[in-house]
Parts: sequence; structure tokens; C-alpha cells
Amino acid sequence: MGNQSTFFSGLRNDFPMLLKTMHGKPLIYLDSAATSQKPQVVIDAISNFYQNEYGTVHRAVYELALHSSWHYQEVRELVRSFIGAKKVEEIIFTPGTTASINLVAYSFGKAFVKPGDEIIISAMEHHSNIVPWQMLCEDRGAILKVIPMDDNGELIIEEYERLLNPRTRLVAITQIANSIGTLNPIKTIVGMAHGAGAYVLVDGAQSAPHLTIDVQDLDADFFVFSGHKMLGPTGIGILYGKAELLNQMPPYQGGGDMIESVTFEKTRYNVLPLKFEAGTPMIAEVIGLGAAIRYLQAIGLDEIHDYEQALLKHASQELQAIEGLRIYGVAPQKGSLISFTVDGVHALDIGSLLDLKGIAVRTGHHCAQPVMQRFNVSSMVRASFALYNTPEEIDYFVEVLKKTIRMLRL
Repeated sequence: MGNQSTFFSGLRNDFPMLLKTMHGKPLIYLDSAATSQKPQVVIDAISNFYQNEYGTVHRAVYELALHSSWHYQEVRELVRSFIGAKKVEEIIFTPGTTASINLVAYSFGKAFVKPGDEIIISAMEHHSNIVPWQMLCEDRGAILKVIPMDDNGELIIEEYERLLNPRTRLVAITQIANSIGTLNPIKTIVGMAHGAGAYVLVDGAQSAPHLTIDVQDLDADFFVFSGHKMLGPTGIGILYGKAELLNQMPPYQGGGDMIESVTFEKTRYNVLPLKFEAGTPMIAEVIGLGAAIRYLQAIGLDEIHDYEQALLKHASQELQAIEGLRIYGVAPQKGSLISFTVDGVHALDIGSLLDLKGIAVRTGHHCAQPVMQRFNVSSMVRASFALYNTPEEIDYFVEVLKKTIRMLRL
């Protein structure tokens, strides 16, 4: 990887947590698909807001409130640009991807879904993109359909085409599967759905931190993602929705800011985006998200993607050479994560022993139990890579993993 590796290796110094030790060993953090570490600029932005600029937004005319409101709205415009949305009012701040999906399930469902309608999801979805649709279908008398996947972890598009019909109301699909890393052909999926008269929600929790996103090019009706997976704080997420759809959907919650006027007889709701942002918002979290986006943009999402793909290729080659190790999700187009099992060895035991060597990986069902059932396993080990990981870390991880497997097989 040459100069590219040297540049990205230097970024580690921007992340205070990566300078720590775990069990007396240098921390090697390979769980960014769950949540990413934070650069100092993000931590500083949040701290500075609380220490020097704290004030509420939208609700007062004193200087602190005006200053906070300006920075808050500045981040909304930054997010609009980051994902290529047409209008700033199409950007809704939520507590996270899960909250964004639930908002759409409730509000879109109330406005558009009738008994007998169908919702399509895929076999590789995170629980957060399964359960809200099950709840919607139960509430509205709709039917949930599932796109199957093949042994490589790729969706079977021919089966998807067969599922689409005039009753299909919405397709909810992940762009990159958190469990096995598959990068789905979203433009194709969206085009087919629109051809059938259906709308599409894209779960971008795993893609927004690693790919250049253009929601207009994808033509997604809704796109959702979280700040904490893209170097930002927890408690902040984004719902992008096409304005013409959001305007037809009722509010998800009632309270302050989402109203235009209130009497005991009737309430008139506010315009977008405030209609969907009830209550005092996540001001510090929004400020932190803005700092994270600026950090990513300064490096370049395309450059980040290329580097992470090089890490993925290197790790895949090394892991495939280990006897008895099976990688799940071998689609040609993948996000920068690898999930695997080892014959005769439990994933939890591997994760526990790697932890003692300072290596943080994810073990379990990855909030994707149907994926585990599809591959007839109870759990997997997942190593996920971000811009702050290095080839040397992967080499050490593989070396320790080999020793761990030998130890557990004794």
C-alpha cells in the first residue's frame, strides 16, 4: 500500500482511544462496524460547545441561542451536501439509524400502507430493519416478504423481481450488510422497485462511513444512517426523505418545535424538517457529527474506501489460508469487514482470547439472527476495518488468531 498506508497509519494519532492499551497490550480495534472510535477534533467540538457555546436552539433570541442555532443549522446543510440531497429540509435529525427506520415505519406506514399491502426486506438485514416492518405489518394488516440470498451472501435478484407486484408498497434494504459485508446493487434494486410503483428505504449505517453517497443518483426515497459509526458521537442519526413524501407523512412524535400553533381544540404542525423533530434536539451530538463529517471530507471518502478495500483484500487473503476457517459473505463487492467461523472452535472463545491480546473483534449473531440461520451457525467472529487500521495490525491479528486456534484445539 506504500505511501497510502503511511498516510493512513499516521491518522491513528488523531484518535485518543487508539493510543490506549487493553490487558497491557496495544489496542487493535477491529469492531468499527459496531461503532467507530472518535478523532480528537470530534471530542473537542463537543467539549467546546458545552464549555463555551452551550445554548438551546430555535427558542430564544439571546446570543448563545442564536449562535447554537446557526451551528446546528450549518450541520444540516453539511449533511445535505455530504449525501447529495436536493433540499436541506429533507434532512431530519434523529437519535440514530434505528430511530430513523422506526420513524419511517410508523409515519410512512400510517400514510401509505393499507391491509393487504406488502413490504419487502432482504435476508441479510439487521434486526433494526426487520422488526419495525414486522410491527408495521401487524398493525396495518400488511404482509412481509423476504428477498433470499445465495451461498455467497448475494441477493437473488431474480427472486426479488418475482416478489415485486402492484401490492408492494415499500422495499427496505441495506446497502452494506453489517453481518457479512455484502454491498448490494442499490440503484438496480431501487429502479426495479420504482418500476413496480413501490418506494425504497436504504439502510446506510454501514455505507455512509465508507462510501461516497449520492441519494439523488441512487434515487432512494429514504436513506438512513448513524453518526457513531462514522467517527461521530452516539445519539445522532439522519433520516433523508424526499420532501414530497415527508410532506405527506404525519409526525412521529408530538411536542415542542414540531408545532406551528397549539390550542386545546387543534394543533397545526410545523414545516419540514421540524415536523419530525419534537423536543429539545441533540444539539451537542449534531455539532459532533458535523466535526466528524468535516474530518472524513478532508481525507476524502473515495480515498478512505480505496484504503479500506486494500485492508480487506489483505485480511481476506491471510484468513483464507487458515485451515478450517470459513468466511461468510464472499460477494465480489463488499464493505470492509469479514465474518468467519473456525471448525471445532466457538466464536466466543476466539473473541475472549483475542481480547486478552488487545484485539477487539465482534462475536455473536451481529443483530442478524436470520443470517446465522441461513448459514446454519449460531455465531460468527467479525473483524471490521476503518481508516485508522493498518496492515501491521491485520498481520498481528492473524498471527494471534492462528495461535488462539491452535490453543483451543488442544
